[in-house]
Order: sequence, then structure tokens, then C-alpha cells
Amino acid sequence: MGLMDSQVLVALGLSLLGGLSTSIGAFFVVINPTPNLKMLGLLQGFAAGLMLSISFLDLAHNAINSIGFLKGNLWFFAGVIFFAIIANFIPEPTLAPISDVNTKKTNGDERGKDMMKKHRRQVLFSGIITAVGISLHNFPEGMAVFLGSMKGLRVGLNLALAIALHNIPEGVAVALPVYFATESKWQAFKLATLSGLAEPLGVIIVAYLFPSSLSPEILEGLLGSVGGVMAFLTLHEMLPLAFDYAGQKQAVKAVFFGMAFMSASLYFLEISLPEDLSL
Repeated sequence: MGLMDSQVLVALGLSLLGGLSTSIGAFFVVINPTPNLKMLGLLQGFAAGLMLSISFLDLAHNAINSIGFLKGNLWFFAGVIFFAIIANFIPEPTLAPISDVNTKKTNGDERGKDMMKKHRRQVLFSGIITAVGISLHNFPEGMAVFLGSMKGLRVGLNLALAIALHNIPEGVAVALPVYFATESKWQAFKLATLSGLAEPLGVIIVAYLFPSSLSPEILEGLLGSVGGVMAFLTLHEMLPLAFDYAGQKQAVKAVFFGMAFMSASLYFLEISLPEDLSL
């Protein structure tokens, strides 16, 4: 039971690190009066590279090596199908076009003010929906950190690093429309931070759903399934935003830069934390 408690505590700490990275993204928004959407797109592309690398080169790869090609792929695509079904019930997050915002600000008549109020309500709704969607995305990420920490410190750290880096642009995506709609730095920062707290919540719930004596085969399968979830999330949510805001060519470069960064991280963590160093 002591071992299980330490795993839960470490997973909680790592998931808090990842979840609260949304606050960093919100901080970038509130200190910058003119948000740079191209930078948001590049960050999304970089984060997509991180996610794809850890999904295919770490989680799915290890599952296939540990439990076999067929079982590893079945678990991976089970994760893909599971999150594809979940995604159908999550409204698509959208950001307000900055050109529209600036146009509205220049219109000073009563009709323009009415349109501005309506636009702010629409953008606020967009921000809230984005926060709900990202919270739902962060929940399985918390589960991933816990399952990874059960296997060993290296896996948990790898997952936490990738999640933390990709949560920064998610924090921007939440805070940007809320900040525009409410003109409140605190509201934007608070909502972005709350969306990230779904991650440690996922750790707490899954810690009491799974027994401490989870078989190695099931654990590897679940991690492979998490790889499928993360791959789907990347291709379905993150890459389209990166293409929209940074342009296809720049976003693709950012993706491969993110993959290279994550591959280097996996290598250095592997040589510094041996596989048998578990919690």
C-alpha cells in the first residue's frame, strides 16, 4: 500500500506540473495586449510533434514490444476509437479572428456597440466551450501520467514533459477569447488554470479504479491505448489549429522540431533513468 501511495503522490505532482502549464499559456495572453496567433500555431505544431513522438515511438512501440504486434495494435486502436467517440460529444474549440475583433473596436456608433456586445458574448461562449473541451482532454492525460508512473519514473516524466509543453498553447486557447470577451485578466487566467486541474483529477479517480496489482500485460496495453488517444487528439485537434494559425509549411517544420526534441528527451531520460528504476 505504501508503494501505491508513493505512485499516486508522484503522479499527482507530475500531473499538477502538466495541468498548471495552462496557466503559463494564460500568462502569455494577459501580459500581451496583441496576441500573436502565428506563435500560437507554432506552439501547437511543436506540441503536436511531442505528442506524436511519445505516442508512436514510446507508448505504442513499448506496448508492441512487450505484448506482441497484434495485441499492441489492438490496444492502440482501441484508444483511437474510444477517443474518436468521445470527440463527437465535445464541441469544436474555436478562437475569435483577431481581424474581426479589431474591426469591431473601430466602430464607435450605437449599432457598432451592440454588435460588439453580441460578439463578446459569442467569444465568451467560445472560451467556455474551449475550456470544457480542454478539461475533457486533460482528464485522460492525468490517467496517462498515473499509468506511466506505475510503470516507472522515466515513463511518468516523459509523459509529464510532453503534456506540460502542449498544455501551454491550450492555456492560450482558453485565455485568449475569455480575456477579449471579459477584459478581465483574472477571469482569463482563472478559467485557463481550472481547465488544467482536470489532469490531477484524472489521477485521483484512476488511482481508485485500478487495483495496485495491475498485471504488466494490462498496464502495457493501457499505455498503448493512451498512445492511441494522444495520437488521435494530436491529429484531430492540434494539427488543424497549427495549420490555421501558422500556415502549413511552418507548422510542419514545428511538428518535426517537436518530434526531434521529444526523441532527444526520451534518449537522455532513458540513459539517466534505467528501466528498473520504478516507484
